[in-house]
Amino acid sequence: MNRRDFLKASGLALAAAATPGLVSNVFAGGNKVSLKIGYLPITDHLLMIAAEREQFKTVGVKPVKFSSWPEIAEALKAGAIDGAFLLAPIGLTLRQKGVPVKVVLLGHRNGSVITVKNSGEINRIEDLKGKTIAIPSPFSTHNILLRKALTEKHIDPARDLKIIDMAPPEMVNALATGRIHGYIVAEPFGAQAEAQKVGKVLTLSKDIWPNHICCVLNLRENVVASHPDAVQELVSGFIRTASFIEANPVQAAKGSTKILGQKPEIIERVLTSPRDRLSFLNLVPNRADFAATQEYMSKFGVAKNTVDLGSYLDARFAKKG
Repeated sequence: MNRRDFLKASGLALAAAATPGLVSNVFAGGNKVSLKIGYLPITDHLLMIAAEREQFKTVGVKPVKFSSWPEIAEALKAGAIDGAFLLAPIGLTLRQKGVPVKVVLLGHRNGSVITVKNSGEINRIEDLKGKTIAIPSPFSTHNILLRKALTEKHIDPARDLKIIDMAPPEMVNALATGRIHGYIVAEPFGAQAEAQKVGKVLTLSKDIWPNHICCVLNLRENVVASHPDAVQELVSGFIRTASFIEANPVQAAKGSTKILGQKPEIIERVLTSPRDRLSFLNLVPNRADFAATQEYMSKFGVAKNTVDLGSYLDARFAKKG
């Protein structure tokens, strides 16, 4: 189910915009609790293939696909969905604004790229001076990664180049047509540019911030409180799927088509070239990762206030596995 059909069918378009938290989409269907989980069709959200792979007994997983970060964040805020894979800075920002969500699992580690036009003009971070680089959101891990890479090379992100917001699906075409010189975003948009020979990977995110977190699974607090057994089965299913992806990247890529809508060979490239380009290891939420993210958000002006991580992180389900 995609975002437009979902909102139309459920009649939540206006409710989601006007009445946050009014509608709960958690309901008992026989012995199952049905959970609507939002995601974007990016490789970071590959764990969503669990909805097809797993034989859940107490929880029914209904994937809801969104096309942008603002849409998925608003849907979770409004209660139109029960959970979502969100960029860590977006989740932290929602929590700081009082949205009742908790992190129960990391979606992955690493997985993003700085991609630039396929020419000899840009070959190192220093060559980004004077260029226009796109990011998916100011409240993104990618904004942090880009600014970290720039400042470590003594480049001022505010003065020495132009950083613009752009929806991820638009980035490859914008690069090909010369509207931008490069972008940093989640895969598979780096691999797509490589395959089309319109772009090249300048830097993998793992080489900017090794083993960094990015997308994390946020669930609404009422779901966690009311249905802990269902949450446990959901998280356990995602963890089993993570192990499957790590052990069987080619099969995982082939099985991703329905959820991600991408060519399997593109997903396979992301999962294998190199092997740790995107990782599904060590997905238990921990304070150190989120504290580091908050520190960078503060350092780079993404946020002024911080979140009480003790009340936001709920690692018990992931620890149990």
